[in-house]
Amino acid sequence: MSISNARRIERETLTVNHEARPGWISGAERIPGAGEEVLCAAGPATVIRLLGRTSDNSRLLELKLVTGDGKPFFAAASNVMVPPQPVTAAA
Repeated sequence: MSISNARRIERETLTVNHEARPGWISGAERIPGAGEEVLCAAGPATVIRLLGRTSDNSRLLELKLVTGDGKPFFAAASNVMVPPQPVTAAA
């Protein structure tokens, strides 16, 4: 049985667009909290919860895209961008 090359994921689709949010930093530098918006390779997402550590020692995040099908997925914090300071809700 051969594996179809059409099922392979292109490396470019796994890269976060650093220019999309100037000034934002890696999630490995500042761990985002639950409910916080981050930028992942698929676009803006909300952190659902923080889990254990990954092989690069960053936190494992459960994320949900802001737009789209809404199915949760997992990403290493080192693979997302976060604002340099936590964003607090306006009073």
